[in-house]
Amino acid sequence: MWIQLILLVGVAVVAVTLTRSTADARHQAVRRVLLVGFVLVAASAILYPTFLSQLARLVGVGRGTDLVLYALVIAFLSYVATMYRRMKMMDRQVTALTREIALAKVRLEQAGYPTGPTETIDSAPPPALEPAPGPTPTGTDPAERRP
Repeated sequence: MWIQLILLVGVAVVAVTLTRSTADARHQAVRRVLLVGFVLVAASAILYPTFLSQLARLVGVGRGTDLVLYALVIAFLSYVATMYRRMKMMDRQVTALTREIALAKVRLEQAGYPTGPTETIDSAPPPALEPAPGPTPTGTDPAERRP
């Protein structure tokens, strides 16, 4: 009984987290429809675990837990594919933005406008090292040298 309550609360937390708004209304609608389906299936599997076993036998799987595992593998693979596509799209956007910034900078330089510092942190010379405090060995102090 306690496990059912804990799992139902977990499903509710996931549902609330996933219903937060995003920029695209179409994706938001699709996500909410899928979320309602997830909540209904998860709640019915938690409250009626024998139903999941019967469904597994109906589709040719031995146990309900195996059916859940197969569904999770498919969900994980679809998540990986979606994230890969999204990352490739973001890479293309970053490349396009970088090119546009570089072209804009060249246009400004050709027009005679200053474009700001061109050095980066990596291209700056290293800071000068301070001598260690304390006495210096004889003959190494520049003030003691005689031409």
